[in-house]
Amino acid sequence: MAHIDSGDSRGRSKNIELNLVPFIDLMSVLITFLLITAVWTQVSMMQIGSSLYGKKSADDPKPVPPPLAEVVLKVDVKEIGYVLTVGKDIISLPMQSGQFDDAGLVAQLQRVKQLYPEKKDVILAMSDVLPYEVLIKAMDDLLNSGFSAISVATGGPI
Repeated sequence: MAHIDSGDSRGRSKNIELNLVPFIDLMSVLITFLLITAVWTQVSMMQIGSSLYGKKSADDPKPVPPPLAEVVLKVDVKEIGYVLTVGKDIISLPMQSGQFDDAGLVAQLQRVKQLYPEKKDVILAMSDVLPYEVLIKAMDDLLNSGFSAISVATGGPI
């Protein structure tokens, strides 16, 4: 409890006690709420662009990528079908009779695996409007083709 003594002009003193318990309760609830919500603000964001080549420094004008990182493999799952990007090559796999062309994707991924047998990393980007099952099917196709290091990006174009 906080205690305040103040003198009156007539010589009387006033004794005032402030009850700080409700204020402390309010602050503990606010701090708890802040800590809980601060964790959830970072869940939907993933950094993948800088993790492929590492951080750039001012001394090094041309960064040296790690082995096999010079060929970026990315699979975009869109409403019109799959778009496979291998380095600078873009391969479009449109939907076949309303279904995603999983057989065509696996065939193209196996062709990429033959060209780069040591490559295991791939970026899988998907639009937010598509169902979750489409993402799982694309991940299964990537795993069956031998790409085990899958980075997932959502929320529109990369």
